Amino acid sequence: MSDSIKHECGLAVIRLLKPLDFYHKKYGTTLYGLNKLQLLLQKQRNRGQDGAGLATIKLDPRPGKRYISRKRCVSNNYLADLFRDVRSHFNDLTPDQLNDPKWMKENKPYIGELLMGHLRYGTHGDNSIETCHPFLRQNNWISRNLVLAGNFNMTNVDELFEELVQLGQYPKRKADTVTVMEKIGHFLDDEVQRLFNWHKPDGYTNQEINNLIFDNLDVKRMLRRASKKFDGGYVIAGLIGHGDAFVIRDPNGIRPAFYYADDEIVVVASERPAIQTAMNVHYTKIKELGRGNALIIKKSGKLQEKKYVPKRERKACSFERIYFSRGTDRDIYLERKKLGAQLTKSVLKAVDNDIKNTVFSFVPNTAESAFYGLVEGAEKSLNKLKQAQILALGSALKPKKLEKILSQKIRIEKTVVKDAKLRTFIADDATRGEMVSHVYDVTYGIVNNEKDNLVLLDDSIVRGTTLKDSIIKIVSRLRPKRIVIVSSAPQIRYPDCYGIDMSKFGNFAAFKALVALLNEHGKTHLIKKTYKKCKAQLKLPVEQMSNPLIDLYNEFTYEAISNKIAEMITPEGIKPEVKVIYQSIEGLHKACPNNNGDWYFSGNYPTPGGFRVVNKAFVNYVEKRNERAY
Repeated sequence: MSDSIKHECGLAVIRLLKPLDFYHKKYGTTLYGLNKLQLLLQKQRNRGQDGAGLATIKLDPRPGKRYISRKRCVSNNYLADLFRDVRSHFNDLTPDQLNDPKWMKENKPYIGELLMGHLRYGTHGDNSIETCHPFLRQNNWISRNLVLAGNFNMTNVDELFEELVQLGQYPKRKADTVTVMEKIGHFLDDEVQRLFNWHKPDGYTNQEINNLIFDNLDVKRMLRRASKKFDGGYVIAGLIGHGDAFVIRDPNGIRPAFYYADDEIVVVASERPAIQTAMNVHYTKIKELGRGNALIIKKSGKLQEKKYVPKRERKACSFERIYFSRGTDRDIYLERKKLGAQLTKSVLKAVDNDIKNTVFSFVPNTAESAFYGLVEGAEKSLNKLKQAQILALGSALKPKKLEKILSQKIRIEKTVVKDAKLRTFIADDATRGEMVSHVYDVTYGIVNNEKDNLVLLDDSIVRGTTLKDSIIKIVSRLRPKRIVIVSSAPQIRYPDCYGIDMSKFGNFAAFKALVALLNEHGKTHLIKKTYKKCKAQLKLPVEQMSNPLIDLYNEFTYEAISNKIAEMITPEGIKPEVKVIYQSIEGLHKACPNNNGDWYFSGNYPTPGGFRVVNKAFVNYVEKRNERAY
């Protein structure tokens, strides 16, 4: 994704199932849990660059002893600094102390059986320490303490906030992080109180009732009641003060979650390869948390995956496969290659099947896997061409002619290189723009002037600004005959509201192209007509809303919008012709059959709140309101 965009958060949860001295004896360190948590976060660092945090809970603490520890960091080196600060608590210890798990747990923070880590991408709002996960909801009752972190966006924050107010609460902020924590916290309190009231008449002491609460707290019931009005994409993890833990996934499975368990440990993470690396286990040993399911780990260590809400149609985010998740996952790597391979026919058509005079490259590095697929597809086409050339020679086939045919190959070059980020303090906007355009550089001398086509594969095109202001402008200096920009993702046409920073119509290259085509064809009145439809939609119950923008896009063909985008991202004054090729939605589903969430491409949202967001976003655009739609 050449355009800078913020997206998913990363999550990691660990439950050590054995006493701490077990890990010290087997692995030689009391810090086994912390080491694994750091590795899990390090291997998911692509998922958050605005901050990181962790929390730990000690099981069976003595009253008066600190048993919950939390640390958060939003520095430039957030992950390294986070663990440096945590490990600073152990720097002055003697070898005897470091090797005494009982003493460490009794006297030092961050030594516990429950561990949670989080990497944050702030899609909206500030990036202060106050917005960094995990969040704490504190109480003197150990079973009412809640530590929460997640990868989520809710479309109905106002509704959830109002429910809390109606319950008598005074939330300190109107944000989905606060409302979700307080909603779960409210029903945790309610469940604890219910158990206390149930057992008190039987003559148990309050301390005895505590133990009964630990054993009998119905986490599934609590989660079902708390999440009744949740509308969004989410994976939310919680640690309860006495030792229960849970991870829940939304009913459509929009956000990803995977887990591994054996008799020593339970590990949950947003990405499967992180668990593979941290635990050194085969991918077949790792399970995907089912949609609408809760992974519940009781204080006793009992692990269950339970259905806490009815599952709905699977709509796992396809951007996870295209771009967000690391390509070290076997399935994701193969899917990205297939995305690239499926574009071969369109690319060859765009260069008039002139393989000899075409240079293939990619930008940015995240497009590399799809590029391999495109190249393999081009090589198959070239092999067919070679075969035809050989057969055409018949009896005239000679060694030199055969050698010439076989020497044909796909020209793969590293034409675009991203330089270190340029910083400029020049006040003149024009000069600053010129400096920023040089974020990328090119490799000179490998493209034949006015003769070669240059194919550049990107994994997606959101705004197109980086392509126009930097990449196309600078590669035009190589003087190719034609520049073909290829997106392994379909056209991004609609806002996202489930975790990605794509919430405003005016930012999308595809939408800008649509508006330009409407103007050119005398159809601008359709914008006002669609605006009225969207206003009417917003008056309906959310369950009855639809997406009027789909009909507006249907005024023009997919190819027409691609051609208009090509025209719009072509900088003034360059000589090469610019073409843009997009993946089709059908091609996306063929390559990524299990992650069929495509609302940002198709406009078909998986939850009712998504349709409210798309209508509100278009109303905001027409009314020139530069604000998020949820």
